[in-house]
Amino acid sequence: MNLGNKLAWDDTVLPFQLDASDIRGRVARLDGTLDGVLAQHNYPPQVEALVAEMTLLTALIGQTIKLRWKLSLQVQSKGAVRMIATDYYGPQEDGGPARIRAYASYDAERLTDGVPFDQVGEGYFAVMIDQGEGMTPYQGITPLTGKTISECAEAYFAQSEQLPTRFSLSFGRSMLRGEEESWRAGGIMLQHMPKASPFAAKEEGTGEVLQADDLLQDDQAENWSRVNMLLDTVEDLELIGPTLQPTDLLMRLFHQESPRVFDAQAVRFGCTCSEDRVRQSLSIYSAKDIGTMTTDEGRVTADCQFCGAHYDLDPTSVGFEAEDKNAD
Repeated sequence: MNLGNKLAWDDTVLPFQLDASDIRGRVARLDGTLDGVLAQHNYPPQVEALVAEMTLLTALIGQTIKLRWKLSLQVQSKGAVRMIATDYYGPQEDGGPARIRAYASYDAERLTDGVPFDQVGEGYFAVMIDQGEGMTPYQGITPLTGKTISECAEAYFAQSEQLPTRFSLSFGRSMLRGEEESWRAGGIMLQHMPKASPFAAKEEGTGEVLQADDLLQDDQAENWSRVNMLLDTVEDLELIGPTLQPTDLLMRLFHQESPRVFDAQAVRFGCTCSEDRVRQSLSIYSAKDIGTMTTDEGRVTADCQFCGAHYDLDPTSVGFEAEDKNAD
């Protein structure tokens, strides 16, 4: 991203609480970060929009995870866009930036004009959290429902986590006078926060797809309805424009709800792929298996789907038999 177009609140997620209504939330701006994510691929516009939406959702949700944890979101579908996958890596230490990456797989010949979500067919929305070595990974899955990925995420939290959740997002390419074209993305997430990590204690469900209002008592429902009506007044330019910082946006929208903000989380594009990780992933294969992966030029190659990094390896140096040989 052109540094001249950099704002102080770009690439941050700001947590806040509305004390008058017992609701918490996050405000996100992912301008340079989204540029970095999308620059790794030459996606058609429909796919690009879906990846942008998913990346923004991931930043808003990911801010809740702990240091060194990893959050992954996935959309799997039978549509032209078969999969959208994102990873959010919690900071390595307090005050450090979180890292985010994303990619999509799709059938170009099946893409159609129109609404980006029309490219997504029947499928599911998944949330996965890796809490570190020795801990059992967390996973939740719900069917795709709604007209946007944001609505699918809202349904996920209502159904799988019993947490009323609402998103308002805006994103797209922008050009300011004298600046290069770049991505601007902003969003707000509202939520009745969990009482247990990573999201909430689980209850046996009926299988019915819940909505946020199904989860609230009368007084909570009144608060939730009021705050959502206030959120409905937000304009795209307020979410992504260059003049309104997140704290001012919160006061403009929710001043009667006594908004209180916490430390902002910096977010950056970042990929964790490496030659060592590629070798580790190949360590389960025998020499015979490695032979089937070897190119006509006598090399084993691998490409990172997230950042496009290319790895070119000697086939005699990978696989579990190579590891045994090195150990000897």
